[in-house]
Amino acid sequence: MKRIAIIGSGGSGKSTLARELGKILKLPVYHLDALYWKPGWVRTPDEEWDQLMEALVSKEEWIIDGNYGRTMDIRLRKADTIIYLDYPTYLCLFRAIKRRIQYHRKTRPDMGEGCTERIDRQFIRWIWNFRRDERPWILQKLNDIRNGKQLHIITSPGQLKAFLRHLRAGINIS
Repeated sequence: MKRIAIIGSGGSGKSTLARELGKILKLPVYHLDALYWKPGWVRTPDEEWDQLMEALVSKEEWIIDGNYGRTMDIRLRKADTIIYLDYPTYLCLFRAIKRRIQYHRKTRPDMGEGCTERIDRQFIRWIWNFRRDERPWILQKLNDIRNGKQLHIITSPGQLKAFLRHLRAGINIS
């Protein structure tokens, strides 16, 4: 586990997991939200973003959390390990709302500077429809590239706790 891609719905805990894995495995962590959003919620231009993705995945070691579907293939292709947090919609919505309250008028540690926490109708809709709209596409993509990679589809917080407990104990989880 040297190049880890973490994907999942908004509110699933991708960034929290990335930080925890970074501590356990002593690997550098890159939060895509922090890299993509410039101050004031300004998007990174596509060409610049594509170049950044290629530069990140060319490194020997990394943990990258985030979806950004247009460039997901770049990360999945280079990852040796993929973790998909496939959580129920209600849990992701609850966590996104909780995060909004927790970071009111603040910038999360995994977000770009100058991007105070917010939640809008579009983001809620994306989470609400994620399992219907994004999940089938992601599962197909994972099925297509799974050869030669460790693939972990985590479906509950309890399963994630066991996964992390095994990692901390040095138990092979492949």
